[in-house]
Amino acid sequence: MTPLQPKAVVLLSGGLDSTVTAAIAQQDGYRIHCVTVSYGQRHYVEVERARAVAAALGAAGHVVVTVDLRAIGGSALTADVAVPKDRTPEARAGEIPVTYVPARNTIFLSLALACAETVNASALYFGANVLDYSGYPDCRPDFIRAFETVARLGTKMGVEGHGVEVRAPLLMLSKADIVRRGQDLHAPFELTHSCYDPGVEGVACGRCDSCRIRREGFRLAGVVDPVPYAIL
Repeated sequence: MTPLQPKAVVLLSGGLDSTVTAAIAQQDGYRIHCVTVSYGQRHYVEVERARAVAAALGAAGHVVVTVDLRAIGGSALTADVAVPKDRTPEARAGEIPVTYVPARNTIFLSLALACAETVNASALYFGANVLDYSGYPDCRPDFIRAFETVARLGTKMGVEGHGVEVRAPLLMLSKADIVRRGQDLHAPFELTHSCYDPGVEGVACGRCDSCRIRREGFRLAGVVDPVPYAIL
């Protein structure tokens, strides 16, 4: 780390994708500042995992911002709505699932952008993925480019000619490729949490869409997933 090392803000949820994204940002030569959002999600354990990941990666800074999206609801993650379980890839295709949180990435990226202005970061990383994602509209390339325009037009640093580049390095990778990339970078898989509906001890259910996509990714990558599951 040097005084001239460029800075990047990383949206760090504590999940697999954001952890690998943070490791990639470091490999790209950035000094990382992590932002985690505690938004009233039922899988709150991921916030604690994000703290552990940021520490393990030696982040230059880590802030946890609280935004109570339960006041808005509209998602199985922020309201009293059942999380879908045991869905096949075919069942997951072609629809936006009930685990979609309205405008979540727009809100999260805005908070990360505010942090980027504060620490004078030139890049903003987040773990959007268009191939293995669960149908979320805010994980698409056109959304990312549109937000980059918002960042340029709606911030002091943007209008002064110092826009932030929004990077989603996992965008076109399969979950297996993400696992392989993380393994190559020695990402702390054991600290991550991906489950939408964990038990009282924070153990992953093994049955929600996120668990099933993650487990299949590790299987196809030929890598042992180090986190425990309630259902094997």
